[in-house]
Amino acid sequence: MAHYVIVGGGLAAGTAVETLRDEGFDGDVTVVAAEQHPPYQRPPLSKGYLQGEEGTDAVILHPADWYRDGRAELRTGVAAIALDPAAHRLELEDGSSLTYDALLLATGSSPRRLPLEGADLAGVRMLRTIDDSDALAAELRGGGKRLVLIGSGWIGMEVAATARSLGNEVTVLERDPIPLAAAVGDEMGAVFRDLHLEKGVDLRPSVQVERITGSDRAEAVVVGGEEVPADLVVIGVGAVPNVSLAEDAGITVDNGIRTGSALRTSASDVYAAGDVANAYHPVIQRHLRSEHWDNALKAGAVVARSMLGMPASHDSIPYFYTDQFDLGMELSGYPPLMKDAQLVTRGDVAGREFIAFWHDGKRVVGAMNVNVWDVQDDLQKLIRDAKPVSPDELRDESVDLERLAAS
Repeated sequence: MAHYVIVGGGLAAGTAVETLRDEGFDGDVTVVAAEQHPPYQRPPLSKGYLQGEEGTDAVILHPADWYRDGRAELRTGVAAIALDPAAHRLELEDGSSLTYDALLLATGSSPRRLPLEGADLAGVRMLRTIDDSDALAAELRGGGKRLVLIGSGWIGMEVAATARSLGNEVTVLERDPIPLAAAVGDEMGAVFRDLHLEKGVDLRPSVQVERITGSDRAEAVVVGGEEVPADLVVIGVGAVPNVSLAEDAGITVDNGIRTGSALRTSASDVYAAGDVANAYHPVIQRHLRSEHWDNALKAGAVVARSMLGMPASHDSIPYFYTDQFDLGMELSGYPPLMKDAQLVTRGDVAGREFIAFWHDGKRVVGAMNVNVWDVQDDLQKLIRDAKPVSPDELRDESVDLERLAAS
């Protein structure tokens, strides 16, 4: 009987198990997760779960009993330490080993660490895991704390919004002039900047963090010679893919584990999906690595079918969402193509109810709806069909979006 091994405890791993069984695979499946939890999704960790509005049922995909009910052997709290693709063998840190017919690397990514004096003090945290979120929540939910965030990416801005909503003082330190500009450009980044300023977040752009000070625990972050008082410091400056297992095994690594569109790696019978995979995207004809929830969800299903020898291609449009204060946003698009595209908006940008389009001169390559709902299907259709459309049509609210997408 065939044995499939899945290394990882995130959404891609959990979705792959589901899809394997849904597609009729009746062999053995073993899931190896370094954390103590069954596979889970991460978006709520900086939003509803951190705030206390959502419980573990919003995070954990399936309880341990779901796996025991014939779906997979779930081995949590044990890390994979070595892979031998030639022997089809995986070594675990507890001294055991597994042989496999097909293996999925869904090892995710880890928070980027700063070589910063004081970063090892108590009270300095990063957010990646359920345990990280639990520890952070224990300090923030009572309010009244002085939180200093280093970094203004999506995680940083979501934690800032959550912490501020819980009644804490929040300061965000960022080396760039405008938060989130690397993801959505200066104009759209300014929308989030202005929102946070209105809500009382102290945003300090274009600064260089020098060090974190304190005796046993963080007490301040030094910026430009000034000490910014802190009861708690969160570092959120991006993530790096967990590629060491693949790299040590001689598998091709290039900004993640390099795969084709069917998520096969350079090693026979070894696949990769989720944050760790730098997958070839057949639509834009280049490799693309995404750390977002939707990528892990869809890649988990694609890679399961690929492992089963079924036709499979990870060709979906990258998608992302965020909730910050009273702003809800969904974004679909191809980041490499959006980078140099023209920004076109329809609706009330100042009132934060609008749609933004990234237009490459002929077609829409990205679109973002802010506090405007039930339009994502139309936006994705515009992007997917690559139909010629003018900026004036996109801008004009009298032009029906659904009709435009369907024409």
